[in-house]
Amino acid sequence: MKLVRASFPADQSIARPTRMVLSVRNIGSETIPNVAVTLNSLEYTEHFPELSANKRPVWAIDRGPGAIAKPPVQSVEVSRPGGAGTAYVNTWALGPLAPGHIGTFSWRVTPLKPGAHTVHFIFAAGLAGKARAVLITGAPVQGQFRVEIAPTPEVTHVNPNTGRVEPGPFPPS
Repeated sequence: MKLVRASFPADQSIARPTRMVLSVRNIGSETIPNVAVTLNSLEYTEHFPELSANKRPVWAIDRGPGAIAKPPVQSVEVSRPGGAGTAYVNTWALGPLAPGHIGTFSWRVTPLKPGAHTVHFIFAAGLAGKARAVLITGAPVQGQFRVEIAPTPEVTHVNPNTGRVEPGPFPPS
């Protein structure tokens, strides 16, 4: 595999949705059985004694990668998780990836915890651990994002002439 895109804004702010995108190309001669990626550090540990669970999210995942699954019955979606979710808490899979093709994972997330954070990612060629995803050098396909989340959202306003959200207070000074 070859990592062809890894983007996640380094500067973010609380409550401002953003995107994280990871793309890999299958540069091998065989189809990858199930291209998958695991993200670590999307949560932090809190140590208050009354918490039912000590893991807390740094980012809320508004939309995970993959196509939206079509429910077999009439239903109303509460959230749009994406069809690439797996039984693993922090792993997503897109299915087979033919030679020469690109698999793209895209998340829409909202920052919740201010501060400096590092998100680690590592790709796999399957979920069972038998198929390995490696670079041409034989090293794992992995990386990280260093992100600073500001404690307050940046100030913006809606321009009444264009209807677009613009930086700064209204009226522009």
